[in-house]
Amino acid sequence: MEIKSKLLGEQVVDPDTIITFPHGIPGFETDTRFKFFHQEGSDIVFWLQSVDNEEVLFSVAHPTHFNINYSFTLTDEEEATLELEGNDDLIIMIILHKSADSTEHPTIKGSIKSPLIINAKTRKGMQKILVQVEQSITLTETSNEIDLSAP
Repeated sequence: MEIKSKLLGEQVVDPDTIITFPHGIPGFETDTRFKFFHQEGSDIVFWLQSVDNEEVLFSVAHPTHFNINYSFTLTDEEEATLELEGNDDLIIMIILHKSADSTEHPTIKGSIKSPLIINAKTRKGMQKILVQVEQSITLTETSNEIDLSAP
């Protein structure tokens, strides 16, 4: 199957690798079929391209790359949408966007309150909107060495 992307050009994709968002993504409800592409030169960023609309493309990443870990419960309706049988098949991604705060030094931010939840087994996805969020910080020691050298 061939798809078009404004950024990636024409791509040949296996129809069995397409991810379906039955309700779309908020703001893009008419786009329900997407394909992941890995961003060349990056181990972190993926592209999530709409199969049906070459203009719709999201930059996404695993939240663990930013030390973000989620703990939430899916509703029965959300589990049905994902056709979920077990949590082991879940992939969580966050949508990234460039902050327009400064044109000199743009900042990449993630939509951490609305992660994408994807069942890798059924290739069904949804965006979960987290209404009430409690944040916690985990500090992990990575080295026992102390660098006392002067800059």
